[in-house]
Amino acid sequence: MIFIAAGWILLLLVGGGYALDRVLVNAVTKNFDEQLKLLVNSMIVSSELGPTGEVVLSRELADQRFLEPNSGAYWQISGVGFETFPSRSLWDRRLKVQPAHNDQDIHYYDSDEFADQRLRIAEIDLTLPNSKVRWRFQVAQARDSLDAQIGALRQTLVRSFLLLGFGLIVMAAMQTWFGLQPLRKIRSEISRLRAGQSTRIEGAMPAEVAPMVEELNALVEHNDRQAEEARRHAGNLAHALKTPLSVIMNAAAAGQADLAPSVIREARTMRRQIDHHLARARAVGRRGSAHSRAQVWPSIEAVERAVARLYPNVRIDIDGTKDAVAHIERQDLDEILGNLVENAAKYGGGSVFVTASVQSGFVEIMVEDDGRGIPESDRLRIFDRGVRLDSGKPGTGLGLAIVRDVVEIYDGTVSLEESEDLGGLLVRMRLPAAS
Repeated sequence: MIFIAAGWILLLLVGGGYALDRVLVNAVTKNFDEQLKLLVNSMIVSSELGPTGEVVLSRELADQRFLEPNSGAYWQISGVGFETFPSRSLWDRRLKVQPAHNDQDIHYYDSDEFADQRLRIAEIDLTLPNSKVRWRFQVAQARDSLDAQIGALRQTLVRSFLLLGFGLIVMAAMQTWFGLQPLRKIRSEISRLRAGQSTRIEGAMPAEVAPMVEELNALVEHNDRQAEEARRHAGNLAHALKTPLSVIMNAAAAGQADLAPSVIREARTMRRQIDHHLARARAVGRRGSAHSRAQVWPSIEAVERAVARLYPNVRIDIDGTKDAVAHIERQDLDEILGNLVENAAKYGGGSVFVTASVQSGFVEIMVEDDGRGIPESDRLRIFDRGVRLDSGKPGTGLGLAIVRDVVEIYDGTVSLEESEDLGGLLVRMRLPAAS
C-alpha cells in the first residue's frame, strides 16, 4: 500500500511539476520578451529617414551594450534596396533576415546563428511615413541571462518538489502505519481468541473499525451459542437414550419373557427422541441462511387441507393477512403449524380457528380451539419434552417442545392463552417478518 501511495505521489508531483515549470518558464520568457519589445518600440520612435531614404536613429538606445562589440545585445534595421543598418555591437556580423511578415505584430523566436551565443530575437516589419520601403526592425539579446533565470527557477522547483514528495511519502507511510494499527491490534486479539486466551475482542477501538469489531464479537458469541446448543442437545439426547438403553440391557440380562415387547417399546421411545433432536438440528442449520423466508398464507392453507383429511369431523377456519412473509424456512413453518393445528383438532371440541397478521415487525399466528384448554399452572411445563396432559389419546408429548425449539431458533416466541372466542386454548406464535 505504501509503494502504491508513493507511486501515485510521484506521478502527481511529476505531472504537477511539469505543468508548473511550463507556466513559470513562459512567464519568465514573456517578461524577457517585454524588454525586447520596449527596445523595438524605442528604435521605431527614434527612426528617421536620411537624405537618400535610408533609416537613421535620431538618438542611440540607452543600453550601453549596443555600443560594445559582441556584448550580447544587438539591433539591426534592414530594407530592400538599402544597406543594412546595424548596431556597433554587431561589429562585422549581421542578423539573418527571415522572410517578410504580412502583419505589423512583433515576432519572437530563438536563433543559433551566432556560434558563441544563442539569441532571443524580436522583430517587426513596417513602413515608415514618407517611405515606400517595408523596413525590418530587429532587436536581439543573448539568452544567457534568460537561461540562467530558468535554470535557477527549475533548480528551486526540483528541490522543492523533491522535498514535498519526500514529505508526502513519509506522511503517507506514517498514515498507513498508524491507520493500520487498529487492524494489527484486531489481528493480535483474534490470535489470542484462537489460542483460547480470551473470549472476545477487547479494548477501545477507533470509530472507523468499531462496527467491524462489534460484528466480529457478535459472530464469536453466535458461534459460542451454537456450540453450546450443540453440546447441550448432544447431552440431552444422550440422557434421553440412556434410560431406554438401561431398560433394554436390564431386561436382556434378567432373561425376561417379555424382552421383545420391551425392546420395541423402548426403541420407539428412542426413535421419538432422535426425531425430535434431528428436527431441531435441521432448523438450526437452516437458520444460518439470511435469505430464509416463507409465505405464511400458503403454508396455513396446506396444513389446513392436510389436517382436514385426518380429522374430517373438525371444522377449520382460516383468516387474516394473506401476504405476510416470515423469516423462516417453509419446511419448518409447515412442521410447527402442522403440530399446532393437529393438536387443536385432536384435543379440541370440533372447531379450530387460525388467523395470521403482521404487527410491529413480526408475523403473529394464532391457533384457537373449543376444547377444555390448559390450566395456567400447566402452560409452561407443557412445552417440556414428553409432557402430556391427556394420556387417553395417542401422542409422543414432543409436538409443543418441537414448536418451541424451532420458533426460538428463528428468534420468535410462542405462548399459551385462553381463547376468548372459542373458550379453549389459544396458541400465539410470533415470528420475525421478512422484508
